[in-house]
Amino acid sequence: MPVPAPELDDLATISQRWGLDIDDSDLAVFKALIEGALGAYQHVDAMYEASAPDAPQRPNRRPADADNQLGAWYWHCDLQESDSGPLAGRTVAVKDNTAVAGVPMMNGSRILEGYVPRRDATVVTRILEAGGRILGKSACEDLCFSGASHTCATGVIRNPWDTARTSGGSSGGSGALVAAGEVDMAIAGDQGGSIRMPSAWCGVVGLKPTFGLVPYTGAYPIESTIDHLGPIARNISDLAAFLTVIAGPDGNDPRQAGAPSGIDYAAGIDDGIEGLRVGVVAEGFGFEGLSDPDSDAKVEAAAHRLADAGAVVERISIPEHLDALHVWNVIATDGAMWQMIRGNGYGMNYRGLFDPELMEHTMRGWRAGAHETSHTLKFVMLCAEHVFGHSGGGSYARASNVRAQISAAVEDALHRCDVLCYPTLPFPAKEIPAADAPVDEYVARALEMIPNTAVSNVTGNPDLTIPVAGGDGMPVGMSIVGGRWSEPVLLRVGRAYERLVGGFALSPMAAARLE
Repeated sequence: MPVPAPELDDLATISQRWGLDIDDSDLAVFKALIEGALGAYQHVDAMYEASAPDAPQRPNRRPADADNQLGAWYWHCDLQESDSGPLAGRTVAVKDNTAVAGVPMMNGSRILEGYVPRRDATVVTRILEAGGRILGKSACEDLCFSGASHTCATGVIRNPWDTARTSGGSSGGSGALVAAGEVDMAIAGDQGGSIRMPSAWCGVVGLKPTFGLVPYTGAYPIESTIDHLGPIARNISDLAAFLTVIAGPDGNDPRQAGAPSGIDYAAGIDDGIEGLRVGVVAEGFGFEGLSDPDSDAKVEAAAHRLADAGAVVERISIPEHLDALHVWNVIATDGAMWQMIRGNGYGMNYRGLFDPELMEHTMRGWRAGAHETSHTLKFVMLCAEHVFGHSGGGSYARASNVRAQISAAVEDALHRCDVLCYPTLPFPAKEIPAADAPVDEYVARALEMIPNTAVSNVTGNPDLTIPVAGGDGMPVGMSIVGGRWSEPVLLRVGRAYERLVGGFALSPMAAARLE
């Protein structure tokens, strides 16, 4: 989209906004200078267009209502490039914040509606090269800023255990489709818990990897210091196989400094956990007015059940665990406003592979349809703009500086223990709010569940959620947290628990489809 030459009135408005005090005669001089400078922009545009790919022609379609009873699909396709590889025979859904070239991408929001990416995200390329079959894009929350499943612009996403209840968010479609047996595995994203929340509430396994392990290239950012992509599956073996395919540096994502490559995450998952030290974090339980005592009890019992597999389980305290939510709130609110909203997704000031078409589409979407965004996003925008007007970014800077205190406290606990455990979420899935729910209820249902999940987004530690209850009741998830790059250990713990309980329960929908 070429940048036009400025009009004098445009420059006068900019001058007034910044208090530059430029008179009309000087504005005319600056206008001529800018017109000359735009030649560089035009040159770069031509360079880019000469090398940028065109979007491929891939068959795709909007799902029919009869094929989308959970509201979990955004778009259908059927892509497979190889009959062999580690994912051969496996079906995959890709969260609709992640680019599949030639297939519409909406990111749950009217802001992005109509956008079709030119390039596959790195994880999509890797899935296809590994023999995976991509069946479509899974629906997600409005620009992914919700932990429930009622803010998606295409409609609510329903839980396959009880369709009146939330599937969790923001990767609600990914969790619901895996739990319903419609796909074997799914890509999900996570900035505050959005892999783990739908996994926990839908009774499946989900891993937020160590920050930077899985390339975020081609996924719509929220805030670059908390952005993660990761896998969801129904069992630990599939999760490990999926992680093996998508993990490792791609050379295009600046988040990936130090990330290992070439690891087979399925190797050793059945080696057991004899002597492994498990710390049950006291601060992860009993949130006043929020925690469900039955869920807390189920998770505590599950953690201690690991002793039956040879682990040494003890209760520990990490007081800073309670500080993490406040740090996350500031980073996610102010950071999302600066990068995702003001910066049209990508922002600037770092080296990486950008999506300029997406940024320009997002800009046009905000100008034309900001009023159509969710109450949750409006809350974030109003709060962040108010704070920035008074702090100029200082509040974000303070939060960024003190996050090291949270990381240090967690690392100290992990010197005493090999893994940490606590409830993934304080309560089971709630009923989806009514379409006309009051604003305060709408926003509360979207954000109230994150006091435990946010911790690992602040620190960047890997965090695996596994189901510890199900059957006739709603699923309950337990988080297993380890040190950086300790995914093999977490998968081994998850597999040990899976074997102890004889496998994870299927939702009624999955049982009917798969058994």
